[in-house]
Amino acid sequence: MLLYDHKEIEAKWQKHWAENKTFKAVNNSDKPKFYALDMFPYPSGAGLHVGHPLGYIASDIVSRYKRHQGFNVLHPMGYDSFGLPAEQYAIQTGQHPAITTKENIARYREQMDRIGFSFDWDREVRTSSPDYYKYTQEIFIMLFESWYDKDADQAQPISLLESRFRESGTTTINAATDEDLRQFTATEWNAFTDKEQQEILLDYRLTFLADTEVNWCPALGTVLANDEIINGVSERGG
Repeated sequence: MLLYDHKEIEAKWQKHWAENKTFKAVNNSDKPKFYALDMFPYPSGAGLHVGHPLGYIASDIVSRYKRHQGFNVLHPMGYDSFGLPAEQYAIQTGQHPAITTKENIARYREQMDRIGFSFDWDREVRTSSPDYYKYTQEIFIMLFESWYDKDADQAQPISLLESRFRESGTTTINAATDEDLRQFTATEWNAFTDKEQQEILLDYRLTFLADTEVNWCPALGTVLANDEIINGVSERGG
């Protein structure tokens, strides 16, 4: 049995896949669709850890299998590169997070290419890119400026809710909300101060301001998720 020359053979086919966009998903296709979405890694300076390819290999097997079955497979990859880890790495190293993030992404991409995953790299997502997060900000604003009308069974502009409050108070409002809604007449609404009106509208908005308990780490200067707390303290900040 001949030895498998992995350096020559894998480099040859990985180059072929990249040049020919072998794994590119087509927007308009008669083939049945299959979407394989992986967890986007945070691109740290240490590079991929074993948990990344452990999951990616499984989804890659399924993606390749579906392609052989005749599916138009969308299998993208991206980087969860926005937020606390990038900020902390910048503080620790004294480097601008845009620089370290770009360098770390290049390292991750090189490692994933060497493994030979069948990602459609034309669909790459970087959550730290303005081209990406402008949409998350836009969605947030849309949610903030909307309430859910149960009668219409759809979201409506908050301006419509204000108009109905001015005309008839809460008598005709059937809204989806977690709050015990305050009832008032049109006369009472029009007599409220602007601050009082805005506080009432927060009970209706799809994105809202509220008070809640959080895990606060003074060393990191931020709040943390429960899975970032080990034995009652911050895993990174102590």
